Amino acid sequence: MTRFHKPTLALGVAALALMIAAPADAQFGGIVYDPSNYAQNVLTAARTLQQINNQITQIQNQAQSLINQARNLANLPTNLLAPIQRDIDRTRQLIAQAQQVAYNVSDIDRVFSQRYPAGSLSGTSQGTLVTNAQTRWQDALASYQDTLHTSATVAGNLDDTRSHVGTLVDASQNATGALQATQAGNQLLALETRQLADLTAMLAAQARSANIAAARAAADEAQGREQARRFTQPGTGYVAQSVALFHD
Repeated sequence: MTRFHKPTLALGVAALALMIAAPADAQFGGIVYDPSNYAQNVLTAARTLQQINNQITQIQNQAQSLINQARNLANLPTNLLAPIQRDIDRTRQLIAQAQQVAYNVSDIDRVFSQRYPAGSLSGTSQGTLVTNAQTRWQDALASYQDTLHTSATVAGNLDDTRSHVGTLVDASQNATGALQATQAGNQLLALETRQLADLTAMLAAQARSANIAAARAAADEAQGREQARRFTQPGTGYVAQSVALFHD
């Protein structure tokens, strides 16, 4: 069965009305038939049908617009912000748990004033010199361990990063509206921020280890010079003393 669109049917009816229009009236069984009036009525009906079709089209367009708006307002079903935030918190905990010398300006000043003095060591006792040297060695060892912990954590986050990127890219490509695409993009930015946080923590840990090692070397050099000075300074020399091997 052949199907015709409504606008085509209306135009066909109008054309037919024009074709059958005649200048003279006809009478059938007492009923006057006016071809001109009939043709005008058919044209009016065709125009009315066309208006109805236009209204139907407008309603369809409005419905499609509402559907598109609903899609644009739909939330993204994928949400990886919680695990990304958890990874960032784990990196922050590593920084907060730094051993010996903390990532804190006041703590650094306190430690350096005690174990890495910049002034003369002439008034420092031999026992204090030895204790400070031992503590500086512990500072360096702890900083190396903290750096390894940070490296291990950052390396462990790589697998999570790969999984998160794949999930978010798929979600972005399958987004049904602008809001979902925007949310997927925001989560990708959050993932990038976490990677930057890992990189910052790694660089900070490495710089901390290098700086503590350099400070230790400088302090040990200063202490070595002081001990050499004490060893070579003139003294009273050796004085023999009587020693009793046996007691009565």
